[in-house]
Amino acid sequence: MALAAPTMRMASSASLHPRLVNPFSTSRIQFRMQNVALPLFPSLTLAVPVGLQLGLPPLGSILEDIWESVLKAVPKKKTSHMKKRHRQMAGKALKDVTSLCKCPACGEIKRMHYLCPNCAATHPAEIFSLAPTPTAVLSASGSSSLVVHDTTQATFPLQQTIPNAHKLGCHHICTARGGLGNIAASVGFGGEIKVWSIPKSEDGGSSNKEWSLQWELAPTKTGGGDVWAVALSADEGYLACTTSDGRIHVWDIQAQEKIQTYETGARGSGSFAMAVDLSRDGRLTASGHESGGVYVFNNDAGRMVYSLSGLSKPVRTVAFSPGCKRLAAAGNAGVIAVYDMEHGEHVGNLTAPSSRPAWITSLDWNDTGEYLLTASLDGKVKVWDAGRSVCVATHSETDTALWSARWLPKTERALGPGMGKSELFCAAGASRSITFYREATGS
Repeated sequence: MALAAPTMRMASSASLHPRLVNPFSTSRIQFRMQNVALPLFPSLTLAVPVGLQLGLPPLGSILEDIWESVLKAVPKKKTSHMKKRHRQMAGKALKDVTSLCKCPACGEIKRMHYLCPNCAATHPAEIFSLAPTPTAVLSASGSSSLVVHDTTQATFPLQQTIPNAHKLGCHHICTARGGLGNIAASVGFGGEIKVWSIPKSEDGGSSNKEWSLQWELAPTKTGGGDVWAVALSADEGYLACTTSDGRIHVWDIQAQEKIQTYETGARGSGSFAMAVDLSRDGRLTASGHESGGVYVFNNDAGRMVYSLSGLSKPVRTVAFSPGCKRLAAAGNAGVIAVYDMEHGEHVGNLTAPSSRPAWITSLDWNDTGEYLLTASLDGKVKVWDAGRSVCVATHSETDTALWSARWLPKTERALGPGMGKSELFCAAGASRSITFYREATGS
């Protein structure tokens, strides 16, 4: 039994498209129809078309060529030169990095105001907090280690790394503003508080010896919320910490015992206390809360003296001025509220004109109380003139979030050529690097 061969009506080669005929007419061997016997059924033969006399390629080859041409015709997602130029003229293009210099230590090219990556070890995670001392700056990040950089040298070299300080990372670290720089406190994501100390030198200041753990306060399992923010008194004798249930605890560091607890609502039901600060004279404690509330407590009387208004969004940072006459508070509202501590009055706001102000994550007064330093989530560091209530400098070298900005104490000698005996400040955040600036001039 034989199957009839299929009949095909073919057009002449002249009527076919040249791309479909010419490339294959000379390169393919022409075959005729022939009968092929099936091995399993000898009595059956099958007429199989294995070639074409006119030189027409197989249907699969034709479809393959058509599909290839279709793919080539599909437009690719490429940005045209005109569109790139339009974005550049609109100020949206990537800007060239021109603020480069040579590292004075190793000679490698690095970005200005940044630690040299070849000389200083950087954090492997975001830096959440900075704590300055007269001779160094401590930094804490999402990694388990604390890092100490020497601020008495122009290159800010790495002085010490404290490994395994907090197993789950550290979100807050503090030192005493105006203190000797011998005590530091840090809080880990596990809820533990650790107090670090450095041996005192003969003149009462900090020596060049390394930081070591003095005592640890384990996380509270029952009867209290998780610890969040911490602050030290200027004499380095007392530690204040906030909790997630709105309470503020004050500890005696030498006695290692709790001496005071402040409530901001019904017992255990207060709003999340996100920030805390102690006045330099040790008389007042201030706290900022998720509800937008700002509370001030008198440590001598052991009670609340002011419940301050002015902010309706979460408060992430509070800071007393050096003379304890002003309190600044800021947070998600993007506004810096300033309060008078003599009468508990809201005396003004510091704000830059913007349709959507960024969250302010850090506040710090300089040693004279003239300038206020802020860091925000839009990657900008701003210096404010407290007397005129205006921003006098803005630095935006990064587009990533900044979590902390701190003034460094004035040095007794120039750190390097052109640096002078002036105040410095530093900032850090999601870029995992520490940036140093000089004065409020932006250099």
